[in-house]
Amino acid sequence: MTKREQLDELNKYWQENCECGLKVTATQAVFGDGNANSDIVFIGEAPGKNEDLQGKPFIGAGGKFLAEMLESIKIKREDVYITNIVKYRPPNNRDPLPEEKEECNEWLMNELRIISPKLIVFLGRHPMGRFFPTEKISDIHGKLLIKKIPELGEKQAFLALYHPAAALYNGGLRETLIKDFKKIPKALEKIL
Repeated sequence: MTKREQLDELNKYWQENCECGLKVTATQAVFGDGNANSDIVFIGEAPGKNEDLQGKPFIGAGGKFLAEMLESIKIKREDVYITNIVKYRPPNNRDPLPEEKEECNEWLMNELRIISPKLIVFLGRHPMGRFFPTEKISDIHGKLLIKKIPELGEKQAFLALYHPAAALYNGGLRETLIKDFKKIPKALEKIL
């Protein structure tokens, strides 16, 4: 079975069996999207309004900015895999609650085990906090981090970035994010 087929089965299973309380208010689950064989997985926080309606992650303004930044480092969006720690939209785009993150955690861990990326890129503090709960994004953004994650088996490489949507509304973060984003190819070279 290909990785894509495994992901399709996984999504079908979790769509039926995930006990996330957000299922009640969301339009639909928003599955990860992109290349199941990618060396890079981007993890965001949760679906927004556009994502909830269309069922695809990062398609709003933040997603357009993400696509532009990918192009700036000669990577196409369809060549990477993009997902969220929470698979359902929180009402009014509020931050996902700790229990909502936990309820979607096994789904995310299964996605990551199937894809087995070389580099996991956090888009914002919420996904970063899942793997580095004591760190602040303002301290570790743009730094290549290596950590053993029991659910993923071996040592894993991570890069924390500010969320593209936050950078759209804060000019200072925008420049920092663009600068940090350009570190992705060098980070991949180091770990490949």
